[in-house]
Amino acid sequence: MPYQLIEFSVEAGVATVAFNRPERRNAMSDEMRAEFAGALEAVSRDKAIKALVLTGRGNAFCAGGDISGMKRRLEAPQGEVAFNGWSRQQGVHHVQSLLLGLPKPTIAAVNGAAAGLGADTALACDFVMGTERSKFTWSYIKRGLIPDGGGLYFLPRRVGLPRAKELIFTGRVVEADEALALGIVDRKVAAAELLPAAQAWAAELAQGSPTALALSKKILNETFEHSAHDIFNLGSQAQAICYTSAEHRDAVTAFLAQSSSKD
Repeated sequence: MPYQLIEFSVEAGVATVAFNRPERRNAMSDEMRAEFAGALEAVSRDKAIKALVLTGRGNAFCAGGDISGMKRRLEAPQGEVAFNGWSRQQGVHHVQSLLLGLPKPTIAAVNGAAAGLGADTALACDFVMGTERSKFTWSYIKRGLIPDGGGLYFLPRRVGLPRAKELIFTGRVVEADEALALGIVDRKVAAAELLPAAQAWAAELAQGSPTALALSKKILNETFEHSAHDIFNLGSQAQAICYTSAEHRDAVTAFLAQSSSKD
């Protein structure tokens, strides 16, 4: 599909998606969300794509929800506000679920401010890379709202429950060094190195078996919601699938051939 509000490219098996509304600090409009969903679906389908890097153009990663959408919500007839809001939430959660469940490694390369929905979107990725310019804020409270892009789920898993409460209750800004110390950011690099470093990391993460990686990610994303027994069962099912994969067969065949040559 043609893209106007995001940029989409693929190089050496790594897809890069960049939010491209720099004049709006990459605020997430309904139209940009639709393009983002289309890109995520394309990445998921394409077996030649092994990993995804997500970033923003300009000085911000994503400033959150588009203020024009908030304005339309306030201007809607009172009897339509709740259902309109519910419908919008379905769209938001669909995209966040696509990103969280993408069966490939994902890295948020946070080039500037990640606020509200932007911060949630960064944490929906498997890993977060930042620079000295990166900053995060779960600023929903300042608009009389709660985190609606997964922050209530992602943030406690990153920083622990008490710290997540503090960041959400205050909506304060977390600068790059604190974000790294808290575990919001996994790696910090110089701003000029951000995108190539994230792409190189994505390529490194994607070197393993796509089958084993996808199944491992699916189970890891659910591990805090299950008992050890449940995880054993899920692992057994996943391993049975891995036994039949071409990657496993090729790896074992190569290993046995190498071992026999040493005898």
